[in-house]
Amino acid sequence: QVQLAESGGGLVQAGGSLRLSCAASGSTFAINTIGWYRQAPGKQRELVATIISGGTTNYQDSVKGRFTISRDSAKNAAYLQMNSLKPEDTAVYYCNFRGHSALSLSYNVWGQGTQVTVSP
Repeated sequence: QVQLAESGGGLVQAGGSLRLSCAASGSTFAINTIGWYRQAPGKQRELVATIISGGTTNYQDSVKGRFTISRDSAKNAAYLQMNSLKPEDTAVYYCNFRGHSALSLSYNVWGQGTQVTVSP
């Protein structure tokens, strides 16, 4: 089974930066899509950024130019570099890995979430 462990959240002032990490363990074999999502209090979970196996990235409009998603295939890890943070970026951030095992069994797994709080 694939499991994800997130780290890197915290409290930062507006304009500051944080880097989130997500490390996968278990039988990842082929990771097709990695996504970072966030959920603010009272709101639905929303997609922040994705990166596919070929390296193509996609971002929510509100974070374009401020956030960068990346992956390290050798380490089965993903990162979200967040710069110029705003109070509205405050949320619990989740990583998501989708792929398949060596036996072609698909998986869609989530990290436990990490809190990001941006103060004015």
